[in-house]
Amino acid sequence: MALLSPQLERFLLTKLHHGIHSNLKSSTKNNNFIPAKTKTQCSAIAIDAPSSLTDVAGIRWGSASLQGLREEMEDYIIIKSDGLDGFSFAGVFDGHGGNSSAKFLRDELYKECIATLQDGLLLSGKDFNATIKALKEAFEKVDTKLLNWLETIGEEDESGSTATVMFIGNNMLIISHIGDSCVVLSRSGKSEVLTDSHRPYGSNKASLQEIRRIREAGGWIVNGRICGDIAVSRAFGDIRFKTKKNEMVQKGVEEGRWSEKFSSRVRFNGDLVIASPDVFQVPLESDAEFIMLASDGLWDYMSSSDAVSFVRNQLRKHGDVQLACEELARTALDLRSQDNVSIIIADLGQTDWQNLPLQQENVLYEFGQAFATVGVVSLGIWIFSQLSL
Repeated sequence: MALLSPQLERFLLTKLHHGIHSNLKSSTKNNNFIPAKTKTQCSAIAIDAPSSLTDVAGIRWGSASLQGLREEMEDYIIIKSDGLDGFSFAGVFDGHGGNSSAKFLRDELYKECIATLQDGLLLSGKDFNATIKALKEAFEKVDTKLLNWLETIGEEDESGSTATVMFIGNNMLIISHIGDSCVVLSRSGKSEVLTDSHRPYGSNKASLQEIRRIREAGGWIVNGRICGDIAVSRAFGDIRFKTKKNEMVQKGVEEGRWSEKFSSRVRFNGDLVIASPDVFQVPLESDAEFIMLASDGLWDYMSSSDAVSFVRNQLRKHGDVQLACEELARTALDLRSQDNVSIIIADLGQTDWQNLPLQQENVLYEFGQAFATVGVVSLGIWIFSQLSL
């Protein structure tokens, strides 16, 4: 029997992190608790909205990007408040196979969204189907531009990138999403996961749909990866799974990944990786506290409920959303995240954090977890002592 379950281990690590960092100031130069090779990129982005953007003027933004143990920083983030008829825009682009595709999205996707959304007029309209159509058009146009650019840059660039963007305004949240980043909303301290990961493995509805789509397109899945290669099923770029699928198959033969006989039976009926987004809207009522958009470097190591509790505790302490964002990213690395970690937090300005009472049920839960941890550890020590006799 293991002495500590993964949940209890994470609990102890999180509590230790809270104790160690309780007296930290908001300087981004204090990286004492980040692994030696970790590179940090933290940027406070406070939007001073002009008077015409009164619907979004109360939003407070925080953002952080940590390279972690990866050799290269492949994530990009963006926050904008202009050009969308009272809506703010934020996005996380999680690159793979290099950072060129993610960087391309950072520079191009927002501009295309402005164009197809008619400078934001569609966001404020009552025809949500028109918004869905416009965002899908924007994503597909940018993917086509990216693939053309990858073809012409004169070097073999097989990079790709997920993209999750959100628009906040008029008490509404609109999300356009491909890949495995995630948006989480805190409502009165309860976490709501708003996106599904597009991955070619798992038993949930979204994963099963992706698996079926890939197989119908002529692809195959090995160990949770498309053609044994990539573990995300929707992304920008990834030219070898779109316009260069046949070249990918031939290269696999040359590298000994599969046989010539196998490749002769492959027939593609569509792209294996697509850039068609899930688009949906969520009303932001008076109980909506903040929104977190983060790459999988956070969510693979911390649950949505843990992340919401962490941010709420931080905001109770000091009310600084930027510092809370940076501390959350550092905690992901303390929990041994092996990926780049990029986080955006939008505090909707509807919560009086200084006077927010600590929820009694959370206190009881934490005490219960602490006693359970002590009990398990004590039992393990007793068993070890008995075996040593």
